[in-house]
Amino acid sequence: MKRSILSVATTLLFLLTATIAWGQRLSAIDQLKADPRKAYGTDYPYQVVDYKMTAAPKGYKPFYISHYGRHGSRYYWNATLYREVDSLLSFAHKRHQLTPAGEAFYEKFKACSQELATGVSELSDVGWQQHQNIARKMYNSFPEIFEKGGNVLAISSLQGRCVISMAGFCQELVQCNPKLEIREQSSRFTLDGVVPTDGQNPIKHNYPRNIKPRYEKNKDKLKIDEVLRDKIIQRLFTSTDSLPGRLQHISSNMINLYTSLPSIGHEGMMEGIITDEEIAAEWERDNLGSYSWVFGPQYQTIPILQDIIKKAEGKINGSNDRIADLRFGHDTMLGPLTVLMGINGADIDPEDPFEVKNCYQNWETCKASNLQLIFYRSNKQGDDILVKCLLNGEESTLPVPTNNFPYYKWSDFREFYTNRCANVPEK
Repeated sequence: MKRSILSVATTLLFLLTATIAWGQRLSAIDQLKADPRKAYGTDYPYQVVDYKMTAAPKGYKPFYISHYGRHGSRYYWNATLYREVDSLLSFAHKRHQLTPAGEAFYEKFKACSQELATGVSELSDVGWQQHQNIARKMYNSFPEIFEKGGNVLAISSLQGRCVISMAGFCQELVQCNPKLEIREQSSRFTLDGVVPTDGQNPIKHNYPRNIKPRYEKNKDKLKIDEVLRDKIIQRLFTSTDSLPGRLQHISSNMINLYTSLPSIGHEGMMEGIITDEEIAAEWERDNLGSYSWVFGPQYQTIPILQDIIKKAEGKINGSNDRIADLRFGHDTMLGPLTVLMGINGADIDPEDPFEVKNCYQNWETCKASNLQLIFYRSNKQGDDILVKCLLNGEESTLPVPTNNFPYYKWSDFREFYTNRCANVPEK
């Protein structure tokens, strides 16, 4: 009975702490009002923000960082988008079916069409700079970890944009402190720590995939008028006669192109065609779709979480001497990992589609989005190791009981997530 009462009390304490922490955050809608570009979701280009940090408990100092970062901003992932837009605009231009705004867009697009076709899926200069900024911010935020130098291991997926993101990040760390020894590795040997689902991973897993979030039973409750797609067509074309492709597909292509432009330094190309505020008006429905694709494969990221736990435990027990473990991968891994870990309530799985925006916002998986776990050690022997979670640089909640948010006991963290990895539902 005592154990049961204690368990209930601990749970209530966690819920109270999490509620207070969330009460200090702006709602999703208020965040959109402050920055409508967040409605780009996973296309949103990462912004370094100086969030206020909670002081560590007296006597505690950071000594180790475990990190997972998505590659930085890139050109659109699929060459088909650029080809279809090029073909469409050229067709309409020759037939004099473009509005003045459409003609201006056509001229700007043609001026950089070769660049776009060549750059497909590759890291842009914006993406390189994002990772350099994140690395410098990390170094300056936790100088106790880096100031004496030390060993760092960085691993990446096999994709070039991730490898170059890793290179930019690590180069900046060494610029901050040449005494750092950083080993960078993009290898099939380390895929389990960054992209365990990669077909070239020699370690094969059979975790459940495509799990359906509960809101999908009620998704018809959320209806948003698709007025933007009609407006796009009207702003682009004087006539839609004989245009190649369905109008719905054309407008979707235009939205995808528009939200990708800031990642490659071509903002303004589609002026008069779409606005950020119009994208934001449709965000809640788009966020539901994002939640489905990050929720479904959450268990496939178990090897990443196990890699985080294993390497942290090695640092704590002295079997490795690294001051940081860095991982560079994709939104298809980081998004589901935030659900698996329940960061900021991403694992809540609400039945009401209107509640999804309160537990997951797709801009949290933006270009160069990143998870950082900061480990703290006390100067008093025998005190607990503490860990703090930063998602995109902001202190974030975990479903682990604590009376000292944003700090969690490592022993509680390790036990909670070891159990979560072990208790996987059957496929």
